Amino acid sequence: MKTKLIIVSRESPLALAQTESVRSALLAIHPHLSIDILGITTQADKRLDVQLIDIGGKGLFVKELEEALLDGRADFAVHSMKDVPMDLPPGLILPVITKREDPRDVLVSNKYQAIFDLPSGATVGTSSLRRQTQLRALRSDLNYVNLRGNIHTRLKRLDQGDYDAIILAAAGLQRMSLEHRISSFIDTTYSLPSAGQGALGLECRDGDAGLCAMLAPLNHLVTQYIVMAERALCRELGGGCKVPVAAYAEMQTETTMLLKGLVANQDGSVLLRAQASDSVERAEKLGRDVAATLLTQGAADILKAFE
Repeated sequence: MKTKLIIVSRESPLALAQTESVRSALLAIHPHLSIDILGITTQADKRLDVQLIDIGGKGLFVKELEEALLDGRADFAVHSMKDVPMDLPPGLILPVITKREDPRDVLVSNKYQAIFDLPSGATVGTSSLRRQTQLRALRSDLNYVNLRGNIHTRLKRLDQGDYDAIILAAAGLQRMSLEHRISSFIDTTYSLPSAGQGALGLECRDGDAGLCAMLAPLNHLVTQYIVMAERALCRELGGGCKVPVAAYAEMQTETTMLLKGLVANQDGSVLLRAQASDSVERAEKLGRDVAATLLTQGAADILKAFE
């Protein structure tokens, strides 16, 4: 049995907090372990002057961490699942998905309580094309401006008056004990989350059975099925992090889930929606089925515009 592990993580405050939570949970199960964290500042974290879509999408947040796994510098990585590309590099697997936190987007503002309270022309900051397109459909009269950086950087920009409001993921603020900054939660009817939003994934080398056995108690089976369905939808559409595709699954009964999918065009004037239910054991098929419905509605033509 292994006695020492190295976890690789982005060096952003949120990523390190998430990784530390995994480290603590693992130590509670395996107190004999020695666990170190290898922090890496990724290219996506360094290049904050350009839109993420222009430099390769959110996959850049995990690429260098995966390289550390493949060359043996680390044993496993902790990722926000919404950042993980739909297809993993050969030799790597995602055996563990932790219990999902709140998957919703939130509005953060020092002046306004909700998205409907913002005056026409108000400046809203968000780095997510998925969020922008859906909110444009809801409030086309607002001024949406790209905003990148870690949570504290974004909040600072808001506090110094650069934005009237910013849109963030609830889970990130909750994990950083910043719930008090949330002005309101945005219902999934208005802003369908990104696939995997709110869940953490543990990635390691394929074939490391001993490590997988050690990590297994951290897996949350319901979340794993849910994220599987959401990612299957995005994979079928060819939609990674560069296009406005949303996917959100939730349990209906103890054994069945409802999956909602969305594809939007650039300005939010067209929103294609589809949903279906199925057994959790058919999560992958459910994702493919909802994607197929979106394709019959014309999703492929919309997505081509982002190529």
